[in-house]
Amino acid sequence: MARLHLFDLDGTLLHGTAAPVEISRQLGLDAEITELERDFVAGHLGSPEYAARVHALWAELTEAQVTAAFEGAPWLDGIQETWAEIREGGDYCAVVSLSPSFFVERLVGWGAHAAHGSVFPAVPFTEPVDPTGILNAAAKVKIADRLCEEFGLGRDDCVAYGDSLSDLDLFGAVPVSVAINADQRLVSLATHSYVGRDLRKAYELVRHDR
Repeated sequence: MARLHLFDLDGTLLHGTAAPVEISRQLGLDAEITELERDFVAGHLGSPEYAARVHALWAELTEAQVTAAFEGAPWLDGIQETWAEIREGGDYCAVVSLSPSFFVERLVGWGAHAAHGSVFPAVPFTEPVDPTGILNAAAKVKIADRLCEEFGLGRDDCVAYGDSLSDLDLFGAVPVSVAINADQRLVSLATHSYVGRDLRKAYELVRHDR
C-alpha cells in the first residue's frame, strides 16, 4: 500500500525560520514581522488576523522579492532527493502549511505532488485577503483527508512531519509522525524525532515503517 507523506513548511522544511519572516526580510521589515510572529505564537492573533496584518505589511511586495525569499531561505538539505525517493517508491508527498499559498506552491516544482497554503491573492496585491482561505491547525487535517481521497488512501496510510503546535492536530490524526527540530510538546506526541539539517535523515526514520 502506498503512503502519503505530509510535510509542514515553517520550522520543518525551513530551518529555524518561516516563510513570512523570509519574505519580510526582503522588504526590510524584520522588526515588524518579529512582533507579528511573537503575537501569533503567543495566541494573541488568530490565523485570519495574522494574515490580514502581513498582507498589509507586504503592500509593496513584488514577485521578484518572493523569488529571492524562496531561493535564499535556509532549507533543509536533501528535500528534492527525499521527495524523488518517495515518488520512486510509489508513495506520495505533499506540503501543508499555514504560510501564504504563493510561497508554498513553489514546492511543487521541487517534486511535491501537492502543496497547500493559506490562500493569498496574487503578488503584487490588488485584492484583500479572504479570511475563509486562511488555514489553521484543524485545516491541515481536512486537507490531509482531501489528499487521501484524491490518492485513494486513508489516514492510516499517512506520515506527518512537523515542528510546532500547528502540527498537533495532524500528529494526532495519523499513525506515524516525525518531529523535526520540534517543540518539546510535539516531540512527546511523535513516533520519531529528528534534530538536524538533512531531510534524508529524518525520512530514514520512517522509510521502512509500514
